[in-house]
Amino acid sequence: VQLQASGGGLVQAGGSLRLSCAASGRGRTISNNGVGWFRQAPGTEREFVAAISWRGGSTNYADSVKGRFTISRDNAKNTVYLQMDSLKPEDTAVYYCAVARHAMAASRLEYYHYWGQGTQVTVSS
Repeated sequence: VQLQASGGGLVQAGGSLRLSCAASGRGRTISNNGVGWFRQAPGTEREFVAAISWRGGSTNYADSVKGRFTISRDNAKNTVYLQMDSLKPEDTAVYYCAVARHAMAASRLEYYHYWGQGTQVTVSS
């Protein structure tokens, strides 16, 4: 499966962005898999941001984004979204979406096996 992340950009602190992760591939679907968002700032390790289970019934967030970010999915469109509100300069990073090996909303990187190319999010102070 191929993942295309989009929606990144430059925004002022306190602003909002909505990221999308669209899956494609002949006969491939992500509707049976958990999907996660991760981010990586320069000089740091990739870190977990949010994840959603296969039907969206379970979500999981990093403490740093709880109450500000919302993950959702539309299985009919094979797409997962990350609504980011009240953005802070420390949210600046490249954001990656990934498909899990299973149906749950996992936070650990090793549970994910397909990764998108990333989209840059820059929050100015």
